[in-house]
Amino acid sequence: MKKKLLVSSLVSLLLLSGTSSVLAHPGRTDANGGHTCWTNCAKWGLEYGEYHYHGGGSSSSSKSSSSSSSSTSSSSSSSSSSKSTKPKETKPQYTQSSLKVYVNDKKVNFANKPLQFEESNLIPLRDISKALGASFTYDAGSGTIGLTKNKYKVTLTLGSKTVFYNGMSSTLSTAPKAINGITYIPVQAIKGLGASMKFTSSNNTLNIEI
Repeated sequence: MKKKLLVSSLVSLLLLSGTSSVLAHPGRTDANGGHTCWTNCAKWGLEYGEYHYHGGGSSSSSKSSSSSSSSTSSSSSSSSSSKSTKPKETKPQYTQSSLKVYVNDKKVNFANKPLQFEESNLIPLRDISKALGASFTYDAGSGTIGLTKNKYKVTLTLGSKTVFYNGMSSTLSTAPKAINGITYIPVQAIKGLGASMKFTSSNNTLNIEI
């Protein structure tokens, strides 16, 4: 009986000694009575970077905490960037013009109304060419427009303010444009065909003599 008691006592002492060694390994503790293990962690039965309490209680890994924090931050950032912003509405840069055009005192009936762009009037190329008795060419690849009548030739390019009158360059107030499949040219380009023009602002009328 005494031997059994002695053996039991020795086993209990060994268990207490082992537990004490795990809970009381070297290292300063913080105000909460715990700290993070950075050295000889396996020796004390701990994982590297594991936060634990010497007096018992739950422990947590600082690595896991850091990873969780990073994941939360990333998720928050992703959620913020995924918010869609409503695009700003932009007004058309051109408006329909009430310009009336007469060629040799005959009113031009446009299939497509003239447009006003940046305070300049644009007129449909096909309609005005027919009214002027001029021929025109259009190269879709380069955007080059050619107007010819008798000895006069006008060369324009879509999107460019540069115009050539019989090979001599000049500058337009606005560039020719293709809008909704219709090619428009500025009215001032017509003078290159040897035409004289008179604009009456009171009734927004353009008289062309050619």
